Amino acid sequence: MTPDRLVPYARLPCAYHDLRLLHSTVDASGRAHWLLRTPADTPGPYDAVVVTVGDGTPNTTVLGPVSARHPRVDALPDGGFVVADARSGTGDEQVQVFDALGRPSWTFRVGDAIEHLLTDESGDLWIGYFDEGVFGDPLSAAGARRWSATGEGLWEYVPPPGGDGIADCYALNVDRRAAWVYPYTSFPLVEVRDGRPPLLRTTTVRGASGVAVDGERVAFLGGYGRDHDRLVLAALGGSTVDVLTTTRLAHADGTPLERRRHVVSRGPRLYVRERSGTEWGVLDIGGS
Repeated sequence: MTPDRLVPYARLPCAYHDLRLLHSTVDASGRAHWLLRTPADTPGPYDAVVVTVGDGTPNTTVLGPVSARHPRVDALPDGGFVVADARSGTGDEQVQVFDALGRPSWTFRVGDAIEHLLTDESGDLWIGYFDEGVFGDPLSAAGARRWSATGEGLWEYVPPPGGDGIADCYALNVDRRAAWVYPYTSFPLVEVRDGRPPLLRTTTVRGASGVAVDGERVAFLGGYGRDHDRLVLAALGGSTVDVLTTTRLAHADGTPLERRRHVVSRGPRLYVRERSGTEWGVLDIGGS
């Protein structure tokens, strides 16, 4: 089986490789961001830097103080950033919003066990939660939620007819016009659009960690055990997702993907980075 290959997308400049990598993502505009700090571990809040790589010269934004111990970062359309601690307890305002100069402006709580944090073009936060939050924190119990950048709850997942509640949000895709939720245990693909009830489509694909959607085309990346690099291409039906082909996904140089990796799902694109790596690759199913 000949694997599909990622295309090199963005790389952290070498000048920052001596800093400790805390988290990295690709935002709604396609810019890559790395959240970094000095290697020394000091207790309490710390100063951090976000390195942004887009079309031109890399930009840096110093954030401080940052309180997250297990941070997730994404960009806001006004030039600011949101940093959330994946783990939190009652009363712990684990989300920090920073303005374009890196100054803190808002704090609030969105619930424990953040698996996915994706901002959209309007600046809202879409969050998918893993099981410890779903079954342990009322704010996380829905499994997937949308919040404003000031902490107002805007939407939460309610199972569509024929669907179950979310036990663990395995994949979350946030695009310009829609969000897509792919939850454990039955792994449907749920389409979420403003002004419409969520649309559930059943799938036979289990355990994927990323999902890309372009029109009626879908790609699922990952699975259990040896299927960690599986790439399933499928078509959207009225109530089902129908598998077309199954291949493998590799790096641009043909080397296999590691099991520990970070996947960001944005519309027709899957961005993939090894968990400790400084480079993003992309698979784009749009227009092919």
